[in-house]
Amino acid sequence: MTDIFLGAQARAQQTKAAQAADHAQLSDILHDLAARSGPSITLRDLSIAMQDRSFGAFLVVFALPNLIPLPPGATFILGLPLIFIAWQMVTSRDNRIHLPKRMGDYAFDRDSFRTLVSRITPWLRRAETLVKPRLWFVSSRLSERLIGVLALILAIIIFLPIPFGNWLPAFALAVMGFALTERDGLGLAASLVIGAASLVLVGTLVFAAGALLTLIF
Repeated sequence: MTDIFLGAQARAQQTKAAQAADHAQLSDILHDLAARSGPSITLRDLSIAMQDRSFGAFLVVFALPNLIPLPPGATFILGLPLIFIAWQMVTSRDNRIHLPKRMGDYAFDRDSFRTLVSRITPWLRRAETLVKPRLWFVSSRLSERLIGVLALILAIIIFLPIPFGNWLPAFALAVMGFALTERDGLGLAASLVIGAASLVLVGTLVFAAGALLTLIF
């Protein structure tokens, strides 16, 4: 009887820990990972720490740099990981990212990772005051795949050298990433609207550029 009681108690503690991890904010997860890390932290460690919220976390990590002025060609480098993440959102069998061995083995040394976390944490905490668990409507893997299709289109746009066409798609993916991480249905809906608006904007820019080239040549 004692063994049964202890087993039930252990299962209850595991369930409680899993629920706590599920409701932890991105900034808290990164802070805890930095605090208990060994000599280095790999992208695989980060993916495991995020559990079933890794899609959103990786979208945030690779979309945010596109919101600041970058040298020519930088969107090419940052766009490829976004395409990979979005493609996995569409094709993965479950709701977490799976990294190839070479990519997963990419590591930050402990001090560099802690410095990075300390610098981005204030920004993350500000965003987390706006993004919070509410009105979550993504109830199936199919709905995640459909969101992934939009994310993939936006990632491809970021990858392409379209003048003034990268910022709004990157902003949409950053909002989408935060919303997926925090289970914020309102934030996710906002990201879908921003994403659709960015498609219209980019389409207009491409059409205008094509019409201008036609007039010139």
